[in-house]
Amino acid sequence: MTQLVLGLILFLGTHSVRIFANDWTNSQIEKRGPAVWKISYTLLSLIGFFLIIKGYALAQESRILVWSPPSWTGHLTGLLMLLCFILLASSKRPKNIIFAKLKHPMIIAVKIWALAHLLANGSLAAMVLFGSFLIWAVLDFRSSRTRDEKIVASNQSSASIANWQGTIPAIVIGVSAWLIFAFYLHRVLIGVQPFMK
Repeated sequence: MTQLVLGLILFLGTHSVRIFANDWTNSQIEKRGPAVWKISYTLLSLIGFFLIIKGYALAQESRILVWSPPSWTGHLTGLLMLLCFILLASSKRPKNIIFAKLKHPMIIAVKIWALAHLLANGSLAAMVLFGSFLIWAVLDFRSSRTRDEKIVASNQSSASIANWQGTIPAIVIGVSAWLIFAFYLHRVLIGVQPFMK
């Protein structure tokens, strides 16, 4: 559990700097240069991500069960992940209606991902992992909406150019990625087959 917690501190900590210290972040980027900042940010994030994966796997070996989720929660999680993949794809596609309306679809996807996995996993390690990401996503979404007023304003003005031509490819990409992950990659990478409980 120690490695998992340390990994979460490193990974979410680096992704939380703008939430709690936006002015300091900007001053550091100006002082050290964007390249040094990005390298440091990426390195700490990768170390944290590695520790999260390793720490979660170790914590699951000596699994402490807090509650036993009913079997249907696994199916619900799988369906909620379909929405996550569509939101993720929408965050990378220009001129789509989903991005224009939601402003921060990637952060919303993290919220849904974390909540969905909390529903289907009752171990202490799962609650620490997904609960931490859920809290971070809630705080980051609030901060992003406040911090990015100019971006939000420009997105609102660009809502008129968002159309189904930009939206349909995002939906197709999201659904396709979900099908591959839900029915193949999740079992290969995570060891759990969704919809099989």
